[in-house]
Amino acid sequence: MVPVFPFDFTLPRDTGGLAQALHRVLRDAVLDGRLPAGSPLPSTRTAAQALGLSRNTVVAAYDLLVAEGYVLPRSGARSVVAPIATRRAGSKAAGGSSVLTQAWQTERIVPLWRAPQMGPDAARTLPERNFRLGVPDHRPFPHAVWRRLTARSLREWSRSPFGYPPTEGLPALREAIAKHLGFSRAVACEARDVVVTSGAQQAFDLLARLLVTPGRTQVAVEEPGYPPLRAAFAAAGAVLVPVPVDDEGLRVDQLPDTVRVVSVTPSHQSPTGAALSLHRRAALLDWARARHAVILEDDYDGEFRFGARPLDALQTLDRDGIVFYIGTFSKCMFPSLRKGFVVSPPWARDALLAVKHCADSHCDTITQSALAAFIHEGHLARHVRRMRALYAARRQVLLEGLQRELAAWLRPIPSEAGLHMAARIVDTAHTDAIVNAMRRCLPGAQTSAEYSMASGPPWALSFGYGTVDAEAIVPALRRMRRALQVQGGS
Repeated sequence: MVPVFPFDFTLPRDTGGLAQALHRVLRDAVLDGRLPAGSPLPSTRTAAQALGLSRNTVVAAYDLLVAEGYVLPRSGARSVVAPIATRRAGSKAAGGSSVLTQAWQTERIVPLWRAPQMGPDAARTLPERNFRLGVPDHRPFPHAVWRRLTARSLREWSRSPFGYPPTEGLPALREAIAKHLGFSRAVACEARDVVVTSGAQQAFDLLARLLVTPGRTQVAVEEPGYPPLRAAFAAAGAVLVPVPVDDEGLRVDQLPDTVRVVSVTPSHQSPTGAALSLHRRAALLDWARARHAVILEDDYDGEFRFGARPLDALQTLDRDGIVFYIGTFSKCMFPSLRKGFVVSPPWARDALLAVKHCADSHCDTITQSALAAFIHEGHLARHVRRMRALYAARRQVLLEGLQRELAAWLRPIPSEAGLHMAARIVDTAHTDAIVNAMRRCLPGAQTSAEYSMASGPPWALSFGYGTVDAEAIVPALRRMRRALQVQGGS
């Protein structure tokens, strides 16, 4: 090919026609500045001979450039490149976007998300059996039962008219959830109080939209606390107010009077595992009642309780309609189910449905139907009983192992529920050594700093026992002890 353009190129011949391919090459050259404004194009005859194309092909490509405004025709003379803004090839940054384009794109992103504190779980490469928080064991799940119920749901769906299911969720599922909550958590509600969501995370997002006036509404969050909840409320424009927690849960005495929404995990604090004591539950309800505030009760893994009778849910104790109760099936079943719910006070139900309809008109029908049958037929209750015994054994091994192997470095925080427990660092002078040993020996375990809004060193570690086998826990703790002894962290 004889060069007739001021740059080299190979014309692709399998992309929808030669004229279109030549048009794309020349258009990109104009945009990149390789064909500067005012420069003449070779005649169609010259270009056709040099490129080995028919003249009609080149004429068609030039005509497209003229029609789009990239080239200006001139009577009796060669066409010239139009004076348009170009993106100079030399200004391109890594990834193919120009520096100018990158700056413009960054400005369009809300500041909260430019460098998010909480992003997708950085898919750390973890062994299948690990100490990650909030992940249930998939092996004992009744997979055959779930396949049968899903197949039945699919058959029933295929025989029904296509249409949009109710925004609030299928009636059968809402009824099943209400009965399940009454039996398992003594939560007093009816089906009409339940709004089905795509996991607890959507519930947080909907409540943030419902309750937050951007820049004005102050929302109290636990410190440390669950980062995705904070992100949902921060994105809605809430003023986040961190409130410390201790071994009795949220420090109610440190709630500012200006707060109008309080988010709390009373059954199993995330990430410390502490339970909100009974007198603090009563104090929190009194505090909210006196200030016309509302409470978001996140009961994310309350089905798994060990030891003494559990404390009543805040929603159970509420007599004034100030508690939104949030639950999920991610822990008691499996995360990819993506089903959660909100039990709403009557006064907020219609508004919450309006928000849900705007954000996500409905959840999918097939899994809703299968889940309703799973609950109604007793499979969920049986699965929870089976898993409670399994998790209780792992929890006990972990607790005893921490007390025996790592007592010099860690003190377990009292906890009798859920899929994880935490331990305080005894001597903060050894924090770095303890965290380094944890990273190497207990994959998936996390520090309090990963859940905290404030910068600073961690003061506690959290260990999940949802997927790790009981017989693997003590060897892992012993490896951590030996690592600390080698590092001199004692």
